[in-house]
Amino acid sequence: MALLVSIIILALLFDYINGFHDAANSIATIVSTKVLTPFQAVLWAAFFNFVAFFIAKYIIGEFGIANTVSKTVYEQFITLPIILSGVIAAVMWNLATWWLGIPSSSSHTLIGGFAGAAIMANGFQAVHGSVIMKIVAFIFLAPLIGMIVALGLTVLLYYVCKKANPHKANRWFKKLQLLSSALFSIGHGLNDSQKVMGIIAAAMIAAHPLGLGMGIQSINDLPAWVPISCFTMISLGTMSGGWKIVKTMGSRITKVTPFEGVVAETAGAFTLFLTEFLKIPVSTTHTITGAIIGVGAVKRLSAIRWGVTGNLMIAWVLTIPVSGLLAAIIYNVVKLFV
Repeated sequence: MALLVSIIILALLFDYINGFHDAANSIATIVSTKVLTPFQAVLWAAFFNFVAFFIAKYIIGEFGIANTVSKTVYEQFITLPIILSGVIAAVMWNLATWWLGIPSSSSHTLIGGFAGAAIMANGFQAVHGSVIMKIVAFIFLAPLIGMIVALGLTVLLYYVCKKANPHKANRWFKKLQLLSSALFSIGHGLNDSQKVMGIIAAAMIAAHPLGLGMGIQSINDLPAWVPISCFTMISLGTMSGGWKIVKTMGSRITKVTPFEGVVAETAGAFTLFLTEFLKIPVSTTHTITGAIIGVGAVKRLSAIRWGVTGNLMIAWVLTIPVSGLLAAIIYNVVKLFV
């Protein structure tokens, strides 16, 4: 029981870290365009992170992404030490990338850690190949979708607003950015909170054969306090901010105006809602980065700081293998004690 409780606490800690690590995704443009102060922006984002819980529970009616994450590793190979190792690795990698100001994917960190520990324990037969391949494919597809949608929206809005007074239009886009930021924060909450739910569900399912009090037979038996806790922790984490990554996302990739902020956040939100429908866990970081690149590319390709973007992409590709390797090392230590 103590091991299961430790995993749940660590998973919720990861969720909190995910909140301030990825807060930049939904507030970077709204801060860089000075629509809201940083403090106002994190409160705004945190509120809509939590609103996502009610949308998932009462409108969508399920937590599909949580189910996908829980199936990253085949059920017969899931053990509490594997999950513990994966979560510890995810927390360590997330804190390291946050400290360095690198907007890596919290999602892929968690999934990479879970899979890496399972592979160390049982070999590659332990992981669900088709699930992993879908997740890996969307490392590239999520930013590409965000970029294409942002390109299309930018061209469309330029056409619609070509005769508008620039100062009036700018005021309107500042107001619209509140809406677009809220939509992206809802997408962030829907996507990222469910990943931690999936890990906690996997731990509770693994605990069931052991006869532990909190064990469950399937994700459908997940008690109500789990999703509420996950959405609450990511909201609290978002309120803590993530200023180093805000700087990278809000100004270092390309200079963003209120018009471009609206487009980037709307394109990012569309991508997150699409992947929620497909039940595929994706990175909010990748999504908004792709959208910001799409916005900047309409002005001119030289508006994109490709050196910064290239470094981000390297971090994205390395996240799953590095967190997996870290989890594998941690598993060898954990199994000596449990």
